[in-house]
Amino acid sequence: MKIHEYQAKELLRKFQVPVPEGAVAGTAAQARQVAENLPGGPFVVKAQIHAGGRGKGGGIKTAATAQEVELMSGQILGMTLITPQTGPEGKLVKQVLVEQAQEIARELYLGIVPDRTLGRPVIMMSAAGGMEIEEVAARTPELIIKEAVNPITGCLPYQARNLAFGVGLDPQLLRPAVSFIDSLYRLFIALDCSLAEINPLVVTKSGALLALDAKLNLDDNALFRHRDLAGLEDPSEMDPLEFEARKHQLNYIRLNGNVGAMVNGAGLAMATMDLIKAAGAEPANFLDVGGGASAEMVSNGFRIILGDPQVKGVLINIFGGILRCDVLASGVVEAVQEVKVQVPIIVRLEGTNVEQGREILKNSGLKFTVATDMLDAAQKVAALVG
Repeated sequence: MKIHEYQAKELLRKFQVPVPEGAVAGTAAQARQVAENLPGGPFVVKAQIHAGGRGKGGGIKTAATAQEVELMSGQILGMTLITPQTGPEGKLVKQVLVEQAQEIARELYLGIVPDRTLGRPVIMMSAAGGMEIEEVAARTPELIIKEAVNPITGCLPYQARNLAFGVGLDPQLLRPAVSFIDSLYRLFIALDCSLAEINPLVVTKSGALLALDAKLNLDDNALFRHRDLAGLEDPSEMDPLEFEARKHQLNYIRLNGNVGAMVNGAGLAMATMDLIKAAGAEPANFLDVGGGASAEMVSNGFRIILGDPQVKGVLINIFGGILRCDVLASGVVEAVQEVKVQVPIIVRLEGTNVEQGREILKNSGLKFTVATDMLDAAQKVAALVG
């Protein structure tokens, strides 16, 4: 689960990670009030969206006075901000973060991610702060210093010192850097993060370390342990179809193709998408209705697939185990009867009660194309969508 920068910084404060003073605002007048409550200017106004590269798109502006903060906020709020991470459609800005501007002496990168190969969290630090870490890794990988942390012992002081020395921090900043890294690691573990990234981590001209920007991603599968954090999610930042699918406990990811796919099981879904591409078409989504899906869940999934205007055909590929084929067929018929379907539907059923399922489809009075196997299904849907 992604959260906004201002939310991430509120969590960082709770773990004693130093961040600039500031607050979020939803209107230009509120932004001015935030600036007036800060010790003094200059100020920075930052658009709050779930995407990086905001400065390149005009989503970060500086202001000398509170009046200028109001003016700049008025320009940013309500704009559709387009960055390299938003795609061409951009994102609507509904909130801004107003902070005190900092006199920066140096910019660094600090991030923590789980390394599935090592089975440990890895702390990364780089002297190339302010740049995308992927770009640094591709062009100058020697600038990235890494420390793999044993989850039992936690981040040990010598590991934090290795990172600080590796990026060339001055000796007088060694102790603050060790404390900063340790605090961020404790947050990463305590909140079950999948990413904790400070970019840039700045050294101010006064010699302080500050998290000038912050990105935290929380593991969705661990939110049952953090009921208070679940409320930080911003539905307006999500794809509306993905948000609707979540309400119905469906695993749905929207893609850019023209073939909607309904499958039970993540492995079967991946194989189905591969076959769709191999047949010359492009999948429009990943939708796993799960092994224990009901007819109602299948019906909801079908409506969500058809909610994507790019979908020109639907491929239903079900292996009936826990989810019986007759249950799936009933859900499909129910959904097609409720929704005015204008696209071809290809169905491939195998498994428990497959004959009953095929009979339900046959006797429904609706038009379905039945496939004999997965490859046949993919080829038929690709031909129908052109």
